[in-house]
Parts: sequence; C-alpha cells; structure tokens
Amino acid sequence: MKRTLVLFCLMIFTSPVIARNIDLSTVPARDTVQLTIYNAEDLTLVRETRVISFKQGSNPLQFSWANTLIDPTSVELKFLTKPDQLTVLDTTFPHDKPQMLYWNVSSEFSGEARVEITYFTSGITWSADYTAITNPDESSTHVEGFVTVTNNSGEDYEDAQVRLVVGTINLVEKIDQLARRGVEPTSSAQGFDGSSVLGRRNQAMLGAVMEAEGLLSYSVSRELGEAKQVVKEGLSEYFIFTIEGTETVPNNWSKRLRSFDADDVPVKVQYRYRANEYGNQLVKMFLMTNDEESGLGESPLPDGLVRLFKRNHTGSLSYLTQQPVKYIPIGDKIELNLGQDPNVVFELIDLRAFRDNIWGSIDARFKRRFDDPTVRIEDHGRVEGWDEHTVYAQRIRNYTGKPIDLEIRRAFGGDAIFISRLDTQSHDFQTVQYTAQIDTGESRDLVYELVQRQGSNQKQNRVEIMSADPADVPWMN
Repeated sequence: MKRTLVLFCLMIFTSPVIARNIDLSTVPARDTVQLTIYNAEDLTLVRETRVISFKQGSNPLQFSWANTLIDPTSVELKFLTKPDQLTVLDTTFPHDKPQMLYWNVSSEFSGEARVEITYFTSGITWSADYTAITNPDESSTHVEGFVTVTNNSGEDYEDAQVRLVVGTINLVEKIDQLARRGVEPTSSAQGFDGSSVLGRRNQAMLGAVMEAEGLLSYSVSRELGEAKQVVKEGLSEYFIFTIEGTETVPNNWSKRLRSFDADDVPVKVQYRYRANEYGNQLVKMFLMTNDEESGLGESPLPDGLVRLFKRNHTGSLSYLTQQPVKYIPIGDKIELNLGQDPNVVFELIDLRAFRDNIWGSIDARFKRRFDDPTVRIEDHGRVEGWDEHTVYAQRIRNYTGKPIDLEIRRAFGGDAIFISRLDTQSHDFQTVQYTAQIDTGESRDLVYELVQRQGSNQKQNRVEIMSADPADVPWMN
C-alpha cells in the first residue's frame, strides 16, 4: 500500500493513509533532525532531512503541521542532492485543510534524492543549572553544568541533534501566535515566496539564520560508552552549545543533559558589606571566574541555578546555598552569597561627634553689637551652615580559624569628606570602598571620620576621600 507524505510531515502518524493524488514509489522515514533552540524568544529552528524517491515529471509532496506550534510561514524545502534536476513549481493550500500545504516538485529523473525541510517552531525551551562542590578548606570546587530541554511543541523528535543558543533575538510576533493563527487557504505560494509581509519577514529571518548556521558545519564523533560533551562555538553575539550525539526528545517530556565538568576551579572567599545589595550585614561570598585558568572560560555561562555544597573532612557533603545567576560572559565572576557567618562579628561603633565651621547671619537690630562677645547668633540670628563630624570604628572579630579578606562599601549622601588611614578608593561619586585582612582570632577596629557639610557649607553632592594625618586626628591611631 502506498502512503502519502503525511508521514513525511513533522507530525508522526501511526496508521497508514491511502494515497490518492500523490504518486510516490516509497514513503521515506525521517533520516536526521536537528533542533537549534533560541531560548530568549521561545524559538526553535528545526532542520530535518529525508531521502525521497522521485518519478520523472510532477511529484506532489504534502506537509502538515496540525496540532503543533510550527510557524507555517517559515516552512522551506531545499534539495540537498541533484538540485539542478529538482524544482518546486508551486505551493498550494487545500481549502478544507488549513494546516497543510502541497509542494509540486518537478523532477528531471526517476530515483532518490535527499531533501531538507526547515521551519521555526515554539514550545521547546531549555534551562541551565550547576552543581558546585567545594573542598574542605574552601580553596577550590568541582563544578558540573547541566541543561534541561523541555518539549511542549506538539511533536516528538527522535534521535535529534540538540543545540542551545545563548543570546537575544527580537521578533515582530511570537512564533506560537503565528502557529495557532495558521494561514488563509490559497491556491498559490503566497506567503512562502515572499509576496506577503509576514512571509517576507520570516523568509528574511530564516535566510539570515541559515546563513549563520552554515558557518558552523562540523561533525562530532563519539565512541561507544564515552561521556557526552558540549561543543561551544561563537556566533556573533550568540554562543551555540552542541550536545554531542543525538537525543530523543518526546513531546511533553523534559530531558536533563550534562553540559560540562570542571575540576579544581579556584575559589576566593571574601566577606563583603554592601548595604544596597546585601542589606545591613556582612556576608560571606564565594567567587569563581569564568576563564581558562579556572578550567572554565570556553564560552559564556547562561542564566541558571547554582547549588553549592561543601565536602567535609569525613567525605560527607554539607549544603551551603543555592541561588540563581545571570548570564556570565567569559572573564566575569561567578558570585555566590552564603549569607552571614556566625564566626565573624561585625559592628559599627560611634566614637565621637562634634560640629565646627559654623556660619550664621545676625538681625539688623543687633548688627552694631555683632562684635560684642555677649551677643550670640543663637539668640539674635540663625545658623546658615556648619560641618558635622562623626568618628566611627568598624569593629571586626574573626573566629573562623583562618585569615579573612574584607571589602566594605559605604554610601554617603550630600557633600561629605571621608577621612581615614585605610586603603580607600572611590567606588562612585557617593560611595567609598576599603579593604582589609583580618588575621585568625584578631579583633580589629577600622577607624574613619566622616565630615558632612550642612546648609550653606554644602557645595556639591559627592564624597571626597582624604588620608588622615595622625597629628591632626590622634583618635585614629
């Protein structure tokens, strides 16, 4: 019994369909399929190949996207072999079957040829997650990356090569909206030959993607039993992760795949105070760098969830934290916040406060007595400007059993002067940053003076950093 190319479409049917208007000698099975998932816009480029037996003359081919999220305006047929002897004469849409099209293919020979169908679909997404296990002294970690592919497109993809794209593309309309809308029945190739606005837009986008895809042609071999790897390749603003080998991704299923495995990734432990980021507390941070020296850095790392564990001296694991991370370019840091450490005490203590550099005005009635020391501004005038001085001690006690690195950022509004003997620098025009190392068992006061100009004394809105002279500010010694 002959079958129509309903089985050639992307919806796989289990029961045969009797051929009526199509005269083909064989019904080919899907040969290969490749999924390139552009996660940012719920967009997947599907490329599938089949070997078809053509007869000399006219050959109608049927393509259906019923119950799937395929964008009908993006479907394209290409001949991979004997393209000079095969031609698509026209494309038609049956009036009674809005989710179907027919290609009328003219062949100059009788025999087999390999064809490729490409189209966009939606409903296929992927997400990333990472597992990091630090050694007992928290100096290095073992990091594993995973991707989970979820298929809700309405189509099963068997033995598919899966590629994942990190990047952003902007589309006029969402692909799933186009798929659900369908196309108006017509007897010509309108929309597919570029004669409609929607067709031209999709054909131009498909052409650009296919041109870029052509730059990434390569083959990957895998021996039996060898662990899967991810091949990373740069494409303009995007990076493509290619899962080695093939995977079957059934509809309404999710599949988790390993993306990379890195040993002995160096870790820097830093204690930070940044009120605008972490609140009014000192937090413990794990810092790793996405670079080659760390055993990473082959590509950017996509958004995902990081789970951090610590391997104890007994070999057991302790859970430390989990948190989402944003897209991490090559060379950027992976920053994990472990929260407050009970073994590090962090206090801000007021040591001294006073005012000086007071300026005021006197009422006219008392102007002649202004030089009289018994006449006070508070009694007969008003204060116009003054400086407020506050001396603080940032007290840190380290009970962790090893030295710790400290970074503190403090923001001050208005016109201020930050005076200290600390290693201080400007983070921005209102924020100062200073660092220190606190030894094991040490209790240390990091002392600074803040001068805030008030009233008419205020001239600007920034913090000025000054180095303290012990002779002028003996309380900082």
